[in-house]
Parts: sequence; structure tokens; C-alpha cells
Amino acid sequence: MMKILVLQLFFLGTVYSKKNILFLVSDDMRPNIGAYNGPDAPSPVHPPMHTPNLDALAARSLLLKRAYVSVALCSPSRTALLTSRRPETTHIWCIGPYFRQYGGNVTTLPEYFKQNGYRTIGMGKIFHPGSSSGGDDPVSWTDPYTEAIDDYINNNILIEPVSEERAKARPLQDQLLAEYAIQALKEVAPKARSGEQPFFLAVGFRKPHITWNFPARFLDYYPLESLRLPPNYYAPVGMPKIAWHDFINLTIFKDMEPYHLSSNVGGVNYTFPKTITLQMRQAYYSCISYIDYELGRVIDELDNLGLTNDTIISFWGDHGWQLGEHAEWQKMTNFEDAVRAPMMVHVPGVTDHGVVTEKLTEFVDLYPTLVEAAGLPKLQQCPPDSQNVSLCTEGTSMMPLMTNPTLDSWKTATFSQYARIGNGIDGDSVIGFSMRTEMYRYTEWINFKGMPIYEPMWEQLQGVELYDHTKDPEENWNRADDPAYKDVRVELSRSLQLGWRGALPDKSV
Repeated sequence: MMKILVLQLFFLGTVYSKKNILFLVSDDMRPNIGAYNGPDAPSPVHPPMHTPNLDALAARSLLLKRAYVSVALCSPSRTALLTSRRPETTHIWCIGPYFRQYGGNVTTLPEYFKQNGYRTIGMGKIFHPGSSSGGDDPVSWTDPYTEAIDDYINNNILIEPVSEERAKARPLQDQLLAEYAIQALKEVAPKARSGEQPFFLAVGFRKPHITWNFPARFLDYYPLESLRLPPNYYAPVGMPKIAWHDFINLTIFKDMEPYHLSSNVGGVNYTFPKTITLQMRQAYYSCISYIDYELGRVIDELDNLGLTNDTIISFWGDHGWQLGEHAEWQKMTNFEDAVRAPMMVHVPGVTDHGVVTEKLTEFVDLYPTLVEAAGLPKLQQCPPDSQNVSLCTEGTSMMPLMTNPTLDSWKTATFSQYARIGNGIDGDSVIGFSMRTEMYRYTEWINFKGMPIYEPMWEQLQGVELYDHTKDPEENWNRADDPAYKDVRVELSRSLQLGWRGALPDKSV
């Protein structure tokens, strides 16, 4: 109790000043990080993951062991986090549409810091680039946006380890990005140290998104002979077909051609040959260790410049990724491995000794957390119709978890979605609405009326999934039609349809 009181007093006295923000992002990274070892880790990695820098950051952060994205796809996931509004509000379920056009002219996370006097600098992949963000959402930044060139993208090779000599001649994209971030820190440091102007520096690394090009030395951590196939290389028993993602696009690369894969690649229960499966897992793990190294360089520079004690650091991956679990690959499902991703927040003076929570959290929670940690005016909860409300949140600040990681008064479920047919905007779609509680994952795939109605047709079911995590943490057995779960299904369906407001401690439905 005394520890909590001291932290709260320190928080009130010190943290409520304008701390800098170092906002670090990785693309397609599931929580295969050493800090996540244990029951909440994805399927086991052999040998263990080599992520010393992320592990060190986690050791002085609030580590969210069970953090969930709104959609297991880049643009809608990033849109939800950066606006703190869910897909039913932003109307973004796919890549392409711009949230300001379809969800209202909202104030984004970096934009809010900009409005409060911060220098906001973005580089790499923060928003989804292109039309999805109107070109990296220019209004969010004080400085021109910075991109790092990918000199390897046109090689059309899925797995491409790169020698040191080759990387020196043609640097990899994330190597360049780390250099740009280091230079940006050096530029903003004088004013940040003097208190003249704090900064919000957002650095969005591209890996482990495909294609997997990375420094070859990281293969040494994952010898092919030490790797294993996923423990559940098969689709869940009783899975409705609508839940399946077809991953045939993994076969379009030149290095896949010699295998002459069959025409049913991507179909339910298709499995790649063992060699390919292990090589893809090896490449993905190597990319995580590569990004860990580049992140470490940026974090080290923060320390070199004397900014560590005055800078909040957040790190997150935009969604999970399936590496053969359920015979699935990529993201684009509502399975646990797709919708759960790493997230951690370091707040100087509050999380220095590390805080780990198993509480259910969501990526929409990060925006109000950073705002409160930086001492800016708090965000109010969004009304049911917030189309014309520029600043509000559909998340919950995680600051209370920093002093009480087992807090009883917390949300009881997290919510994710995926549009399997259509995009939720143009005409009718089929969307899977998924809910994760302490014990269960429950998903209803339903017909959905698009723009301008945006209405879920709950009575028009296309498929139902119910996984009991107390008995089946890998989600291998769909119990939606199991008579023993009849009452559980009724209650979960009711909670799913009530939505996120019904899962809040005050039940503000």
C-alpha cells in the first residue's frame, strides 16, 4: 500500500510535466519476445527468442501481457490506435479508405500532442501509408514526413538474408530508419533538455512484415535444425469456413517457385512442406531480432543524449501473425495469434522497476494512457455517436495498472473485428465480431449493412466460434455447437452485442 501511495505522489508531483514521447512501432510483430515467455506467449520457439533490447525495455515498463488489436490488419488497427476509436466509429475495416473521410475529422494522437506544443515528427510506417491516411496524415505532424527507401522490395524474394557487405552497399530499410531516428533525436535534444519544446517522435519499423530481408547474422540465433513445426498445424475442429484466411499470396515470390506448390495453397488445412514451414518461421524470428537490434540503437541514443529520464517510451506491434498455427499464415483472422500483439509503456519514475499485468487491454487504450502520462488534459469518453466530436476516446487509460496491475475495477472483455466479405463501406459485408474474456474467445460472423447505415445484422449469422481458453488455449476446438456450452454461448452472445461499453466497470451502455 505504501509503495502505491509513494508512486501516486511521485506521479502527481513529477510525471505531470511535459515529458517527451518516443513512439516505437513494429509491423506484423506478434509477441514472440523474451519478455512474453510463459502461458501468454505464442507457440513455443526453439531456441528462445533473442530480443535483449525489447526485454530490457519491458523490464522498466508496464508490460501488457494480453493486449488486443481492433482488427488484425495494418490500416484499421493503426487507425484505431491512433484515433482511440474502434472500427464501428472510424468505419475502417480494410486498407484504402481514409478515416477522415469516413469516420469524421478526429484529432489523432500525434495531432493532440502537436496542439499542446510538441514538435511531432513521424517516420517509417505509423499510419498505414497512401490513401489510407491521405499520405501519412500531414495534419498530425509539425515536420515533413520521413520515409526510408526499401532497396530490396522489387527483388520479389520472400526470404532474403543479406550479408554485411551487401548491406553496407545497399542499406536495409529499417537500418536507414534507425539512422533517421537517431539524427532526429540529436536535432530535438537541445530544446527538449532545456524545456523549450518537448517532442513526440514516432518511428515505425517495417519488419517483420513480408518480404523478409534482414541481416544474415540474425539467422545464427535460430538454427534450422533447432526449430519445430507449430504444435497445432491444422484448422480448429468445427471451425466455420468464413473464419478462414486464404494465404495464397505467399506463393507469388521467386524463391517459392522451385517448390511447385499445389493449387490448393491457402485452403483450409493446407500445410506447406516441412522445409518451407521451418524456413519461414526462421526468417520471421530473425526479423524480430533484427528489429530488436535497431530499436536498441534508437533507445541507446536517447540515453546518450541525456533524455531518458524525461521521455516516455511506448512500443507496440500493429497486430499478431500466424506462423502455421491452425495451418494459417499471416494475419486477417480473429484467432488469438492474429489479434494479440506486444505493447509496453515506460513512464520514468513510475514503471522503472517493471510492472507486468495480465489484465485484458486494447490498443485503443494507448492514446489516453500517453496523454495522461504526459500530463496533458485527459480525454473524455466518446458518446455513442462521435462523428462530429473531434477529441474523445473509446479506450481506457492504463495508468491505474502501473500502480495496481491486478486492479479489480477494469474492463472484462476486449473486442476485435474482421471484414471477411466486403469492406464494411461499399454495400453489404460479412464481418466477424470477436470478444475475448478471461475464459473464452467468442466470435459471430454476421451480415453487415454498409454505408450509410453501418448496421450489424446480429440475427443473420454466417458462423459462430467459441473457444474455451481454460481447456484449449490454442483454440483448437470450436465449442459453439457443444450442448455443454449452450448457456455460455447465450451469455457471450449477449455480451458481444452489448459491445465494449458493456464490458466497462461502470457498465456505461
